Amino acid sequence: MSNSSGPRYTPLVQSLPATVPFVGPETQERARGRPFAARLGANESVFGPSPKALDAMAAAAQDAWMYGDPESHDLRSALAAHHGVALGNIIVGEGIDGLLGYLVRLVVGPGDAVVTSAGAYPTFNYHVAGFGGALHTVPYRDDHEDPDTLLEMARQVDAKLIYLANPDNPMGTWHGAATVEAMVADMPPGCVLVLDEAYIEFAPEGTVPRIEIEDPRVIRMRTFSKAHGMAGARVGYGLAARDLITAFNKVRNHFGMNRIGQAGALAALRDPDHLAHVVAATAVARTRIAEIGAASGLRALPSATNFVTLDCGADGARAKAILQGLISRDLFVRMPFVSPQDRCIRISAGTPEMLDLLAERLPDAVSEASGG
Repeated sequence: MSNSSGPRYTPLVQSLPATVPFVGPETQERARGRPFAARLGANESVFGPSPKALDAMAAAAQDAWMYGDPESHDLRSALAAHHGVALGNIIVGEGIDGLLGYLVRLVVGPGDAVVTSAGAYPTFNYHVAGFGGALHTVPYRDDHEDPDTLLEMARQVDAKLIYLANPDNPMGTWHGAATVEAMVADMPPGCVLVLDEAYIEFAPEGTVPRIEIEDPRVIRMRTFSKAHGMAGARVGYGLAARDLITAFNKVRNHFGMNRIGQAGALAALRDPDHLAHVVAATAVARTRIAEIGAASGLRALPSATNFVTLDCGADGARAKAILQGLISRDLFVRMPFVSPQDRCIRISAGTPEMLDLLAERLPDAVSEASGG
């Protein structure tokens, strides 16, 4: 018998790699030994939170000695009124990432099938692996997630969950409301659609589907990390039937939501003028990124998000070379992970000053990647 001490990890944990889905810019800065000049890779809102949210968070910091309300009652009440649903239809959590983890824990056991698109949001996949689920992927079609093929795969494997981001990350493309509504109507029995709407505030009219809030076939995820500019506060929420929302109380971290984040999100929700300002400024930035890319021979995909995906015109090796060229020139950007989407790089909306740096440095990165 071994006399060694230490944790006795489960077989599942022993089988998993100790990886982080996203390598943060801070990690890269430490490795590089210098900061980035522009942070254009994480789809944060460089335009910042509402001034009202900042004031509310500063005030709430005085009470940081107290735990946050474990029911997030005031924020949930405001969200329920905002969406015209009942309090019992809203769950608040530590960003969409946290809510995805709780949802997978609720319904996915070892070997249970889950369906997503190859190259879609990797943090969801990370949760599925962590609870022993069997992940099945389908390819994108024309740089869009493919609802028909996702449904077909879900029927084949008896999936418990289908993940769909609309608008999509990492491509920025989107489906109209009717397409998503038809997908919900065609869900296999016992399968739930995880509809990630993190970027919905940036999408054009006609994108938001009409879904009955008590429909048990879908849960919609929203966030304060993107358009509301509060990524560092970690506030996300879900809209779903009461039975599913109630089930979250069985597994969630009841003190996971901090007081400061709750206060900031509540104030942000009450400042639609700032939200409109951010959406408008983001649209301007998207146009500028597309123009900068075109000047270097890179084609912008249509985007309904706060980033632009630029087609580098070849394969993953060329895109990675351009990406590394930008990073070496102190611009933090990212790229999709899976072919054929990895022929692209992805650039978040930036301030005019940030995009001036992109316009100055992208041509050299492209030239260098081309052997020039």
